Amino acid sequence: MRAPMLSALLSTVAVAVPPPQSPPAQVVPPPAVAEAGWRDRAPTPGDWRYEPGAVSVARFGSAGAPRLSISCDFAQRAVALSVPGGAGAMTVRTAALTRALTAGSGGAVRLDPRDPLLDAMGYSRGRIAVEQGAVALIVPAWPEILRVVEDCRG
Repeated sequence: MRAPMLSALLSTVAVAVPPPQSPPAQVVPPPAVAEAGWRDRAPTPGDWRYEPGAVSVARFGSAGAPRLSISCDFAQRAVALSVPGGAGAMTVRTAALTRALTAGSGGAVRLDPRDPLLDAMGYSRGRIAVEQGAVALIVPAWPEILRVVEDCRG
């Protein structure tokens, strides 16, 4: 007699306890377009050109219209990054490093030739970004960058 009462009691308890539910799914909002990353932006049209001489320089852009220059001042042992017509805050992004810089008049930033940012630019995975004011350049990480840096390191 006890077994049927116990069985009836257990079936009542089982009905009173709801079955376990799976945890609610976490909703993660998709990243905003701006957060998608500079690597997703379209590359800036143009090519790098290396020019040795009294001033070693690599220019990116189309013929006669450079959009970015990297040059070596041999006398000062300094590398200059410049965006024609730019001035003020500049941000350089590579696969390994992002750095905010301040450009002087003429849009140039001067760096020591041994600055790790220069190596990061030359060895970046495929491309680098240089942003200054309204200008946002996505340029290939070609050997011309490191040729200027190595010239300056002497």
